[in-house]
Amino acid sequence: MTEELFDVVDAEDRVIGVAPRSEVHARLWWHRAVHIFVRNSRGELLIHRRSASKDQYPRCWTSSASGHLAAEEDYAPAAVRELQEELGLAAPLTFLAKFPASPEMCYEHTVLYETVTDDIPTFDPEEIEHGEYLPLATIATRIAANPDEYSPCFRTIFAWFLAQHR
Repeated sequence: MTEELFDVVDAEDRVIGVAPRSEVHARLWWHRAVHIFVRNSRGELLIHRRSASKDQYPRCWTSSASGHLAAEEDYAPAAVRELQEELGLAAPLTFLAKFPASPEMCYEHTVLYETVTDDIPTFDPEEIEHGEYLPLATIATRIAANPDEYSPCFRTIFAWFLAQHR
């Protein structure tokens, strides 16, 4: 299997090159990602524990679904793809915010989308160890108690999201 290719981008999220995933991550080059927050009709947020085989933040809790954009891919189609690949869900997505690349954002310009559905997710076992829906306050308490159990980008995105919902 050939290695994924990512667009390498500048501070303004303009493409300046293309490189293999391993090189982008090793050199900490800025690239692109999406995160999707899946909420149920009770307002609970689905979070998942990454599988132990993940190359970054294995076994850490993170967004409902997330992933990198392939070279030449746009944010919205990547979000639809990741939602389907990781959770087996197809649901309308709403753009929430764009976060600039930084160390806290895993060197990724990141767009956050949200969907509300009561459809039952089917977790991709290569990506996800397990997941659960939780109230926002419970997630906030758990992050405060054990921040290292959550990916840095999720902590950043979740803090922003929580501030919008207070």
